[in-house]
Amino acid sequence: SRKMLLIQAASSLLPAAIVREVSHTSPQSSQLRSFAPCAEFGLYSQLYGGAPPALSLAAPCKINLFLRILGKRQDKFHELASLFQTVSLADTLDFWEEPSDESAPLCSMEVSQDSIGREDIPTDETNLVMRALQLFAEKTGEKRRIHCRLHKAVPAQAGLGGGSGDAATAMHAANRLAGFPATQHQLIEWSGELGSDVSFFFSQGSAYCTGRGEIIKPVAPLPAILVYLIKPPFGCSTPDVFRALGLQPGDELVGEDPFEMLRIFQQSPYGAPYVNDLEGPAFKVAPKLRTLRDDIARFGFQHVMMSGSGSTIFAIGSPSAEVINSWQSEVTQKHAGVTIFEQRFCSRPGDEKLWYFES
Repeated sequence: SRKMLLIQAASSLLPAAIVREVSHTSPQSSQLRSFAPCAEFGLYSQLYGGAPPALSLAAPCKINLFLRILGKRQDKFHELASLFQTVSLADTLDFWEEPSDESAPLCSMEVSQDSIGREDIPTDETNLVMRALQLFAEKTGEKRRIHCRLHKAVPAQAGLGGGSGDAATAMHAANRLAGFPATQHQLIEWSGELGSDVSFFFSQGSAYCTGRGEIIKPVAPLPAILVYLIKPPFGCSTPDVFRALGLQPGDELVGEDPFEMLRIFQQSPYGAPYVNDLEGPAFKVAPKLRTLRDDIARFGFQHVMMSGSGSTIFAIGSPSAEVINSWQSEVTQKHAGVTIFEQRFCSRPGDEKLWYFES
């Protein structure tokens, strides 16, 4: 069949997918980047050619507005308390579906040609998207086959949870294409098997997270305030950062009360205490990160802090008026390879059948 010919020839005969940027406004942000095929030149997919996907969804990233490491447990995991917040910088995932076929794999994926870090993104079972689709099939017994095309816009090793957001989006998509056989509670429970951060993305975009990060307490969505994400050209290894923290099983880390911090954030994100217990260890692992953070802080933002285990630095609000037109060029000139994303906080609709940026 023509489809089989496309599948067999995908790696060598079909031209690379060419995409153009299309703006979509939303209640949360005008910064969402969604991708569609360039009709004159390109393809949606190397497998499906110009056939439009059954479903296209955006997978936002997240930042930690505060991150307290409370201690190290006897099982060697770290106990944390953190306020997670979704941000409008987003990957795009397109999904095609096919009927059941015992001779074919249940899921497959490809990565768009212009994805960030494309050469380092696996498309086998080690990718969280593939693991999410497989896990959903195992839990529900769903037999329909799903192919995903990932356009990666969120950088890796950045402390932004890009892979976790992709996994949650894939699981939501599989459930939606199957007619919602699983409840939201089940998706949250299952997603904990994929990683500590994945469950968070099933919230409305703001959540107080404890345990290893997998215990989610949704809170009222925060307003769509301006945030800059500043990503250096290097990443931070999460295990290396935690090793630099140096806690032993049973150790506790004294610091600010996370419940009080959460209360203040819910009143106003501008006047709240921004604390990240992993900043110091990350600066030991990557000393240039401290210099970058300190340089950005000089421009007069309301708050400047590292997200997660790094390496992204985020800045809340606007800089001082005298540097508003120059600060970005100053940063990129001094710190070679730095990328700056101007974004906003975003949220998911209250309807559990909808995903981020949908209405």
